[in-house]
Amino acid sequence: MPTGAFPVSILQNSVKMTLEPPSGLKQNVLGTYEALDDVAFSGCTKPEPYKMLLWGFCFFHAIVQDRRKFGPIGWNIPYAFTNEDLMVSRRQLKIFIEEYDLVPFKVLNYIGAEINYGGRVTDDKDVRLIKTILQTYMNPDVLTVGHKFSESGLYYSLNPGDKEDYIDYIKTMPLNPKPEAFGLHNNAEITTSQIQT
Repeated sequence: MPTGAFPVSILQNSVKMTLEPPSGLKQNVLGTYEALDDVAFSGCTKPEPYKMLLWGFCFFHAIVQDRRKFGPIGWNIPYAFTNEDLMVSRRQLKIFIEEYDLVPFKVLNYIGAEINYGGRVTDDKDVRLIKTILQTYMNPDVLTVGHKFSESGLYYSLNPGDKEDYIDYIKTMPLNPKPEAFGLHNNAEITTSQIQT
């Protein structure tokens, strides 16, 4: 943030670095879980639903970031979703799970798709899309072990366990996921390859 105490000339003459999200679904989710500390992962009074829905939010976060590689097929406008969006969603998830007897999925979908992530989304079609994507990962079925996130069944809701269990599963995920993981037709991969080339 701007501050009067920091000289502008130092900033102008400095080397600037930016932190980009990891490329690829597997690397993105892996990076998210490796960055979680024990308090963030296990610090909820209702650990089972929290861990299962945290997995849903982390997977959603990776999906919305990685859809950018599909160009206009993924998003009409490429949005810069950040780790702070996920961090806020994670904290709110914990609060809502601890304060309510039943998980308020409607509220979680609203704050995730309309406020935390949706605040960046300006295109009306993309607004509808992000709501639909989040509903895939934030619904009562996610609390069922083995609930499929994609048609292939390769990505699914895990049994709530230790952080290492999640990391072990993430390491078995394919390095180059098929478009079906993002809810897209297989032909979307052709467009992505052409863009990358």
